Amino acid sequence: MTAHFNFDNSYARLPDAFHARVLPSSARDPRLIALNRPLAGELGLDAGELEMPEGVEILAGKRLAPGSEPIATAYAGHQFGGFTPRLGDGRAVLLGEVIGPDGRRHDIQLKGSGTTPFSRGGDGRAALGPVLREYLVSEAMAALGIPTTRALAALRTGETVLRETELPGAVLVRVAASHIRIGTFQFFAARGDTESVRRLADHAMARHDPDAAGAAQPYRAFLDGVVARQARLVARWMEVGFIHGVMNTDNMSISGETIDYGPCAFMDAYGPETFFSSIDRGGRYAYGNQPGIALWNLTRLAECLLPLLGEGEEAVAAAEASLTGFAPAYLAAHRDGFGRKLGLMTPAEGDETLVGDLLDRMAAGKADFTLTFRRLCDAAADPERDREVRDLFIDPTAYDDWAGRWRDRLGGEAMDGAARRAAMRAANPAFIPRNHRVEEAIAAAVAEGDYGPFEQLGRVLSRPFDDQPEYAAYADPPAFDTGAYRTFCGT
Repeated sequence: MTAHFNFDNSYARLPDAFHARVLPSSARDPRLIALNRPLAGELGLDAGELEMPEGVEILAGKRLAPGSEPIATAYAGHQFGGFTPRLGDGRAVLLGEVIGPDGRRHDIQLKGSGTTPFSRGGDGRAALGPVLREYLVSEAMAALGIPTTRALAALRTGETVLRETELPGAVLVRVAASHIRIGTFQFFAARGDTESVRRLADHAMARHDPDAAGAAQPYRAFLDGVVARQARLVARWMEVGFIHGVMNTDNMSISGETIDYGPCAFMDAYGPETFFSSIDRGGRYAYGNQPGIALWNLTRLAECLLPLLGEGEEAVAAAEASLTGFAPAYLAAHRDGFGRKLGLMTPAEGDETLVGDLLDRMAAGKADFTLTFRRLCDAAADPERDREVRDLFIDPTAYDDWAGRWRDRLGGEAMDGAARRAAMRAANPAFIPRNHRVEEAIAAAVAEGDYGPFEQLGRVLSRPFDDQPEYAAYADPPAFDTGAYRTFCGT
């Protein structure tokens, strides 16, 4: 039985300059590693059909589902500050857009499905490790409530790919609100193709900002919407200690979803200068730099839209006015998010200083980011639990002075200890994709073909705010944090 996808492929109906028609390469011997059955249901897909041989072949790109119109999309991008005018989907194929039962549109993309006209000499394949990493981390982000692309399935292809050594080949089936990026606009703007920029903006508005189309200045309203979404998104990253690792303009989605989990990672010990990506030589995309980089990238989008915003100085003024909205939107989201993490449900003057002082002390004391905030949930309800927070700091007395001021501030909140603890626990996860756990899961799968650690870690991460005492060890940082952990893009 062939799996049914309710395709309606609006992006494939755009002119040929927007994409290339391409078939995914045929996987030699596809084997299903993981199927996200709840997500399949949200998309209106029959998980049972997807697990059948024909369904597996569709997910691996060996067979086309009826209604699929596979394309590789064109885009450009600033990569670590340098502009490349032609990038595009070099190892991904968009099978089509599915209309879910809720009426929403979702891209279904195969990542690692072979060469396309944008491959630039690459093999277009994906190794098993990066596929498993993106599956785990993107689904963890979804469970944390952070806007993200999703993982529908991971599959072995039955082939090997050559990186530093031979590795098992794999495909990730990725789901997104769309794959329109800032770099997609740059692709046309760099060519002086204003009409295509306009057409892309109209398409993106219809898909993500339908209200903007009816505004007095629709393209300004569209830019405002993208700026606001990205400000809120990056603030959410900061709340959980997430470091994207490769915030190039081609990796920033217009929809406001986190996209492209290549060299991403979560912090253990807090430090604003923390980065993990092996290709980020100078820490351009370090944790503390992420808000500024997001604004830099949005400025590149505003440059692309200038011809649509007006003439001359009028257009520049409109773009600048839109971009000035980033800082207040980000700061408001950051204040509210970290306020919830500290049990401060009603904003008050001085809250930002209280948060900043704690983070400074955590950085100096090498305190674990996730554990500090999680243990504060218990300390908020019972001062006797302070000792568990103090133990995370190199100098525990650094916590004491701050804790006194924090408790004074909590006294102004109309909430009892038990309610505050519950509210804080809903904002402070116990479980994140700890880097050493992700690496253990990948190593077991790649070296031994053992997917048990991957499956168990996925189950733990699907309930990040629950205690899960049977899996308590998954909340612990590595026994020895050398600070030398590095992540790799996988291309």
